Amino acid sequence: MAAAKLSEERVAQLLEVRPAWKLTDGKWIIRKYRFQTYMEGISFVNRVAEASERLNHHPFIVIEYKLITLKLTSWHAGGLTELDFETAAEFDTLFEEI
Repeated sequence: MAAAKLSEERVAQLLEVRPAWKLTDGKWIIRKYRFQTYMEGISFVNRVAEASERLNHHPFIVIEYKLITLKLTSWHAGGLTELDFETAAEFDTLFEEI
């Protein structure tokens, strides 16, 4: 069963827990991660890719030298679901570990 699209109120509640993530276009959450070196950023992207495969939920990834941007939504739900926020939490944990 596909996850249900979250209400605007629920999205707002979840963003309070993850303030580094920002809502954009009403259906995406986005976060920028800054690293000390280019290779730290690339290491993070590799870990994000591994976690994404395990969770079967894949972000858009933009690499701009030492700045990595991740963007999440759930296509099948037409917007944000609990899985987007669970995935965001996983990415935040990976960032904290670097």
